[in-house]
Amino acid sequence: MTQLRVGIIGCGNISTTYLSLAPLFRLLRMVAVADLNMDAANFRAAQYGVRAETVADLLAAKDIDIIVNLTIPVVHFEVTRQILQAGKHAYSEKPLVLDLSEAEELRALAAARNLRVGVAPDTFLGAAHQQARAAIDKGQIGNVIGGTCHVMDRGMESWHPNPDFFYQPGAGPILDIGPYYVTNLIQLLGPVKSVASLATAAFKERLIGSGDRAGEKVPVATPTNIHALLQMANGTTITLGASWDVQAHRHTHMELYGEDASLFLPDPNFFGGTVEIGTGDGSIKPLPDWNHPFGVNNQDDRANYRCAGLADMATAIVEGRPHRCSIDLAVHAVDVMTSILKAGEERRFVDLTTTCERPAALSPDEARALLA
Repeated sequence: MTQLRVGIIGCGNISTTYLSLAPLFRLLRMVAVADLNMDAANFRAAQYGVRAETVADLLAAKDIDIIVNLTIPVVHFEVTRQILQAGKHAYSEKPLVLDLSEAEELRALAAARNLRVGVAPDTFLGAAHQQARAAIDKGQIGNVIGGTCHVMDRGMESWHPNPDFFYQPGAGPILDIGPYYVTNLIQLLGPVKSVASLATAAFKERLIGSGDRAGEKVPVATPTNIHALLQMANGTTITLGASWDVQAHRHTHMELYGEDASLFLPDPNFFGGTVEIGTGDGSIKPLPDWNHPFGVNNQDDRANYRCAGLADMATAIVEGRPHRCSIDLAVHAVDVMTSILKAGEERRFVDLTTTCERPAALSPDEARALLA
């Protein structure tokens, strides 16, 4: 099958992940990178043996099929729109955009031009989360009644040398880390019907703890402590806690409570980990290993297969089928996350205006078929 030629706009730290992991997948060929800062583009190009371009030249390049948008979230909409207007398929880092109207505009533009838009996160394609999906689909825990999700720590400023954007509108724990949890919930249980939340910010400023700016204060302009309720369309109710105001806690990442048993899932920010099942007799044990390739440790004792969503989109383009990290999934996730923030601001339930189908499951054999 013909490889699709890929370019990247945005040469920050995340670009190294895409450039180093793309060779794992058989239909991806990295060709060029671009950045507003040509020094950054030239540096990454030299690191990975690809071509450095200006953004305008990459958009116009005849030898590029897909452009990956790795810019900062506040410009995701404009850059992805430019990619589509240039006649290229687009794949964006999360979140797709910061506003539902922008998401709908991109969806309409992609449909009008018969182009694909794929959106991270793709970690839900990992072995652990696909195994949990299979257990649910096979009825191993019965109908799912409820669940909990917790993403809580003390904030990015404790380790990030330039954490400013994490605390501005368009970021915070819901829009920065929330996509991993919300997307995984949708692939496990289906779309969300309505949400409610309480949202606060415990601190007006955050103190940078590392790097050249250590000791400098960063203003906070977005909620950093959110407690949300999600009513799924299938009737399941989920409690979601997302906070950067927590020094320590003992919550697990994700738990789903079925009529017959409970599932305990690892961090949806990652591909691997152990899924456990608990039954009424008090026993909790791991599900048996099912030999999924996206659970094999390949980087720093961790399973890291970012680019899997991009590879699945490339394969779907060639095969003429839907891709799993779809714009419909991303638009609905944006609707969920922005509605959570709106509900917190207005202190009420918010009904979602979008929906989507669950993405197709990714079996071990289908995952292996994506690999080189």
